[in-house]
Amino acid sequence: MAKTVIMIVDDEEGIRTTLQGIFEDEGYETVGASSGEEALRLAKEHIPDIVVLDVWLSGMDGIETMKELLEGNPSLPVVIISGHANIELAVKATRMGAYDILEKPLSLEKVLITVQRALEKRNLEIENRLLKQDLLKKFRLVGNSPKMVQLKEQIRMAGVSNSRVLILGESGAGKELVARLLHENSPRASRPFVEVNCAAIPQELIESELFGHEKGSFTGAFEMKKGKFEQADGGTLFLDEIGDMSLQTQAKVLRVIETQEFQRVGGNKNIKVDTRILSATNKDLAEEVKKNNFREDLFFRLNVIPINVPALRDRIIDLPDLVEYFLDLFAAEYRQQPKKVSPDAIKILQKHSWPGNIRELKNTLERLVIMTPSRTITAADLAMPASDKQDYFSCTLLKDARDMFEKDFIIRKLQENNWNISKTAEVMDIERSNLHRKIKAYEISMP
Repeated sequence: MAKTVIMIVDDEEGIRTTLQGIFEDEGYETVGASSGEEALRLAKEHIPDIVVLDVWLSGMDGIETMKELLEGNPSLPVVIISGHANIELAVKATRMGAYDILEKPLSLEKVLITVQRALEKRNLEIENRLLKQDLLKKFRLVGNSPKMVQLKEQIRMAGVSNSRVLILGESGAGKELVARLLHENSPRASRPFVEVNCAAIPQELIESELFGHEKGSFTGAFEMKKGKFEQADGGTLFLDEIGDMSLQTQAKVLRVIETQEFQRVGGNKNIKVDTRILSATNKDLAEEVKKNNFREDLFFRLNVIPINVPALRDRIIDLPDLVEYFLDLFAAEYRQQPKKVSPDAIKILQKHSWPGNIRELKNTLERLVIMTPSRTITAADLAMPASDKQDYFSCTLLKDARDMFEKDFIIRKLQENNWNISKTAEVMDIERSNLHRKIKAYEISMP
């Protein structure tokens, strides 16, 4: 493994020699330079991981040297050495990007600790950058069907704006992915992306989750907590399943949109935020407005730019590309060579209706990657019928066909509603207890 390279830039040979000796005793590799000009030349040859730089040098001073070094490597940590008389120059260097200032006479122990912390910070920044690159690989739209080309163009145009976007589409179609890409394509990309699933949070906790709460504001509030609006300040707040938000909470969200101000639960201080709001739902909000389940004024505020995410069945020509993408993804995750899917298996996958959309396809492929011993997944490995209707008509008795259809219908509706039993029962217009009995009777496995 290559050693960490520390460059020491000081025109006093005694300081250079002492620091080089200390760092080398700790296992670092060192490079010494007596001037700014020499430091710039050696930096091209040795590519230092960190620079310890005297602010006062003859010829090119430390400020100019640091500026030149950072132009070539903006993430390079620079620790400034300063005499007491040069403290003003050192402060200027810190504003320009120096990691820290060490005042002469130097405490060798403090020098070591400062350098170690600067290197740790640099390593964390590199790790975060790599993680972000990995996330961007995961969060990308796959496919070149006409609908996907249109969707990518909408994301490109809407991303650069600061407008609110309402993302519409079936469960599992990729609405969260669209929200993340809108954030990544926006000027807010370096700021937080905060997600709230409005359907998953109990009604009594949603306001605390969104707006935060003060210590002692309710039983169990042992400390002050910042809400999602505050956490997303300067960035993007994604309100997923916005159609499941209660009317009471809708009114408060509407006020925040209008004023960009709110109060924490139990607080009386107005908190101002600059947050872009993206929202998503698989419901028809215009219909929900007619049923008085959703506020019309909030709908108009959220629906500045509507974006529809197509269902997988409406872009089935993208399926081969999606299969290849997920197989590569799982190969990296499980540290193995990517598996292949045979052409006959692809044809069967394309005939399936995919009620659970991309989520269902991803889960299916993950199961196949894990459970298929061979390098190629064939039609024989697929446990789905080529045609949904074929099985019903293969039944002799009407009751068997009816039961088979009812089971498939319930599974599809559960998938469409993210396996939420209460929501599925409401959509199917049956009692929740009745749906529970049918799930048990048909031995439907809940994820």
